[in-house]
Order: sequence, then structure tokens, then C-alpha cells
Amino acid sequence: MPSFDIVSRTDLAEVDNAVQGAAREVATRYDFKGSNCSFERTDEKVTLKADNDYKLKQMQELLRGHMARRQVDIGALDFGKPEKASGDSLRQVVTIKQGIERELAQRIVKEIKGAKMKVQAAIQGDELRVSGKKRDDLQAAIDMIKGLGIEQPLQYVNFRD
Repeated sequence: MPSFDIVSRTDLAEVDNAVQGAAREVATRYDFKGSNCSFERTDEKVTLKADNDYKLKQMQELLRGHMARRQVDIGALDFGKPEKASGDSLRQVVTIKQGIERELAQRIVKEIKGAKMKVQAAIQGDELRVSGKKRDDLQAAIDMIKGLGIEQPLQYVNFRD
């Protein structure tokens, strides 16, 4: 029985490269001279530290730009609220989304069932497995899911006949 998996994975090595590139640019830019701005990545979080709101916004744009250059989908980034840090500085935590959240998985399953397609969708942890009798039905399911306008980047892997 043909099947495929729907996953949401972000290449953390590329995220590292993008963060390092953005940090290099902050170190060399004239408007950041003498400032206390930095990027720090731990596990699936990137912490931005900036002196003021203007510099924090500049750092966000730098991070987005470097992520786009490294082919990391910006939809995988979840920018938290800026919070006060020591002194007058600001800190913002950017979470890198990995896996499909339960609510999103349930929405996708509901949409597949609502479309009356001849496929079945099952939630398996942070992935979805879609199976059907015909390859064409699975390809139609992929097209339908792409048309939902989900902001989180999804990959369709493990296609088996």
C-alpha cells in the first residue's frame, strides 16, 4: 500500500551557519560599533541580545536574511516577545520549530478527511503518515495540503509504493 510521511524538520547545521554569519555581520557593521549585541544558539533556540529596540529589530532582519541565504525556511522561526535584560538591554528568544505540533496534525487529518479523498492519515508522534491505494491519490493529497496555506514548513518524505 503506497504511503508517505509529512514531517517538519529544520537543518540545525544550516541554522548554525546562518547565526554565525549574522554574528560576523553585527561585529563588522558600523552602526553596531561599541554595542553589546550578540547571537547565541542553544539546542533549538537562538537568543538575541541587543542594547535597544532599534538594534534588536536590525538583528532580527539580519537573522532572517542569513536564514534565507542558507535556504532555511523563515516559517520555522518563532520569534518570542522581547524582554528586559540587565541594564537597558533587551533579550529575545527565537524558537526553531521541529516536528508537527498536535493541533496542526489534527487540522491536516481533518482537512484530508473533509476532502473525501481515498487516503488515510495517521498521527505518529510529531509526524503524519498518509497512505492510500493509488499513487495518484497520494499526490492529490500532497497538492491539497500545500494549498492549505500552512505557515510552518512541511516536507513530504519516505514516499513508498
